[in-house]
Amino acid sequence: MFELILFTAIIVAICVVFLCINIVLKEKGEFPKTHVSANKALRARGIGCAQSQDRMARMENPKAVKEVE
Repeated sequence: MFELILFTAIIVAICVVFLCINIVLKEKGEFPKTHVSANKALRARGIGCAQSQDRMARMENPKAVKEVE
């Protein structure tokens, strides 16, 4: 059982090292931005994340006609 846990930990460590090599070797190494709002192509199409769309929907519309109560 111990050998299996040790083997798994070694495999995971190797994978993490391989994933980080690209970040470490770049001049301005950073994790890629995977959020929808960071993608220029999606922004050009007007696609945003659900949180941003919800925030925009909750904003009060200054051109809306006020209802009479």
